Amino acid sequence: MSVLKVGINCVIHSVAAIGAEGFVFFPTFSRWLRIKQFGLTILEDGVEVGCNIRIDLPAVGKTRIGHNTKIDNLVQVGDGCKIVASCAIAAQSEIAGGVKRRNRVTLAGHSGIGSQSKICDGATTTAKAGVHSGISSGELLCGSPAMPSYKRHLKEFAILNRLPETYQSVRKLQRSSCIF
Repeated sequence: MSVLKVGINCVIHSVAAIGAEGFVFFPTFSRWLRIKQFGLTILEDGVEVGCNIRIDLPAVGKTRIGHNTKIDNLVQVGDGCKIVASCAIAAQSEIAGGVKRRNRVTLAGHSGIGSQSKICDGATTTAKAGVHSGISSGELLCGSPAMPSYKRHLKEFAILNRLPETYQSVRKLQRSSCIF
């Protein structure tokens, strides 16, 4: 039984699955049993959800999308998530079940947030960030696994891109100097 509450001035684009049962199964010796879900999905005032998104119904409790939150196309919001207010979630982002997000959180495209993570006020991820725990207030995370230093991430990425040439240079030095 899906229960959905939608606030005023909400925009829901086509093919949005809001309040559908989440991915909740119990293993037995012979098969997986679906656990019936009886929670509530809430879209507060001014929420906008894009095309082809999914906001899961929790087994118990609430999945809440706070007022003035904007969700792009192709986003997954897991069961039991609580998104407080004025958040922006870009396309292809995935938020696992039980995530708690505060105000003004921004997830760039294709970001992933692990189960039960706590994301504090004003936190931001760059594209394809993989967050496995939480994010502190105002913090910018990038990479997968996500790291707090954007400059460090760029340096590491530049070094990684030069790794094949660096390896070849080391091999030449080893051969010429007989260093093993």
